[in-house]
Amino acid sequence: VQLQASGGGLVQAGASLRLSCTTSGVTFSTRAMSWFRQAPGKEREFVAGLWLSGGNKYYADSVKGRFTLSRDRAMNTMFLEMNSLKPEDTAVYYCAAGRPILSQVRARDAYVNWGQGTQVTVSS
Repeated sequence: VQLQASGGGLVQAGASLRLSCTTSGVTFSTRAMSWFRQAPGKEREFVAGLWLSGGNKYYADSVKGRFTLSRDRAMNTMFLEMNSLKPEDTAVYYCAAGRPILSQVRARDAYVNWGQGTQVTVSS
């Protein structure tokens, strides 16, 4: 599985960005695709995840109501629409794919395939 993240940039607080994750090689064995982020000096943390078989979506509390995850199967692309951005959203955003069990969909270590990351910087 290969993943390519894009769409990051420098924006002001309150602005919006849409990240894209283009995938190839996603097979029936892939259970979930997710977005994680890592701010300087911090651990990589879960942002949003999509359970492929049922289409259920999961969000971190810090982004719930502001970020929306979607997928375009025809384009093999997953999107993260980010609205009302805050300075604390500044991080490198990574997309990931893997076979976690449902209870581990938010667990970083449950994913084996990662994109290269795209920088999101939100100024105050």
